[in-house]
Amino acid sequence: MYTWATLVVIILAAIWSIWLRVCRSRVGLDNVPPIEPRPSPFSNAVQELVATAGGVYLSLVMIVSFLKLELPERITISILAFDPLAMTAIGVAVIQPLLSKSFGNK
Repeated sequence: MYTWATLVVIILAAIWSIWLRVCRSRVGLDNVPPIEPRPSPFSNAVQELVATAGGVYLSLVMIVSFLKLELPERITISILAFDPLAMTAIGVAVIQPLLSKSFGNK
């Protein structure tokens, strides 16, 4: 039961993060020339979420490798297994728009 609740919370957090990114990118689409195809705010938000999570993940891998830390390869919660670095990266990427909004950036 807790496994599914955790999975639902993760999915809802990702959707919420994408929604915040869509709202932020709608403001910046007004200055795009009308001749070129306009990317949708949703596609920009998903692309930004994946790019942020990928950058954070690479940074975490380099830090763990440099410091020679011993981390478990997988964390298993009931039937779900996660890479701890990947989940940390996704968590940071999901929280990033809230922190950006809280500190007054766009």
